[in-house]
Amino acid sequence: MTSPSIDISGIAHNVLHSKNDCPCKAKCGGCRNSDEEYIDEAKITFDIVRELMPADCIAHPMVLCEKPFHYRNKVHSGLFQSPSGDVICGPYEKGSHRILRVDDCNIENDRAFAIIRDITDLAKKFNVRIYNEKKGTGQLRRILVRTADGTGQIMVVLVTGAEFLKSKKAFISNIIRLHPEITTVISNINTRNDSMILGNNSRVEYGKGYITDIILGMKFRIGPDTFCQINRAQAERLYSTAIRMGNIGPEDNILDAYCGIGTTSLSFAKIAGSVTGVEINRNSVTEARHNASANGFSNTRFIAADATDYMKDAAEKGLHFDVVVLDPPRTGTTLPFIKACKDMAPDRIVYISCNPKTLVRDLADFKRNGYHAGEYTVVDMFPWTESCECVVLLSRIKERKGN
Repeated sequence: MTSPSIDISGIAHNVLHSKNDCPCKAKCGGCRNSDEEYIDEAKITFDIVRELMPADCIAHPMVLCEKPFHYRNKVHSGLFQSPSGDVICGPYEKGSHRILRVDDCNIENDRAFAIIRDITDLAKKFNVRIYNEKKGTGQLRRILVRTADGTGQIMVVLVTGAEFLKSKKAFISNIIRLHPEITTVISNINTRNDSMILGNNSRVEYGKGYITDIILGMKFRIGPDTFCQINRAQAERLYSTAIRMGNIGPEDNILDAYCGIGTTSLSFAKIAGSVTGVEINRNSVTEARHNASANGFSNTRFIAADATDYMKDAAEKGLHFDVVVLDPPRTGTTLPFIKACKDMAPDRIVYISCNPKTLVRDLADFKRNGYHAGEYTVVDMFPWTESCECVVLLSRIKERKGN
């Protein structure tokens, strides 16, 4: 049974009625443990968001994914070595720190998954010791593979414990021989005891140390720790949705908070008069400037600063932006940011969120500070999972004259 608030145009019948038949979904927790067809899975997600959103906020039809399988372009695997020497790769079992052996994954890029399996086999062949997190001993700790669907380029990151791999030259040569489609290999040392995949010490072993992907016709350079949407096709629909909902035109001067490497900024800059991107991570700002230059933009600038501090300063100087765009992490934004937004007084705010719960919390704070959430669109960025992206348009509440 389809929902009138789900857009099925362009989605093949067999896709709408496909099912996620992964035998591991109940254990790994990467997917929602459901036997529903794709259209009904999407409806579950949409209904969850609709229940959370303010009743007076208009819902546009949900944007489905044309290819809901093998869409994840960033694939990470932990490793475990049994007492017998057998090496297995896979995700952590749900609610635990145990590695779950997985032979295939319905949502991860199949080439990336094949590369991880082959590296695991090579580790056993080369007698590479797998890192033991409890003891802090061993070498190979994790494998990260990033793929660029727009160019076909592939990055492999070999994450080790306290030291770089021994015999790495022969080890990496064998990886390239098995998978000549790999364009770069990076070694990374991570001695942390938390959930962070990468450490601070990286070294390029093969290739340029980055890959290039194409989003909405623009090239973006992606490094090991670069934030970029994991579903390229849906990322294009997400940015297009945000541009449409924000009613962006050549007269608009836009501020993109949390701009990262500039994917959102440059998507808006194709239409807007000017875009200023603000990002606290200086490396991301460097990449954003490179991406703007590489794509021939002259109407953008990128600033390394805390977005809240920048907006406070902009308000004091009387700078005006027609639109503020924000795409914060899952924790959402902050009340100081929202108050700074109020002081700067943009006409419209486009809020892109990957967490409906923190989104709704923030919308309430925005309303108390003079901005009303009028409409939203749910984008199925992560099919078969409990996650999604939402785009919300907020408008400044006009003060009533008189009593």
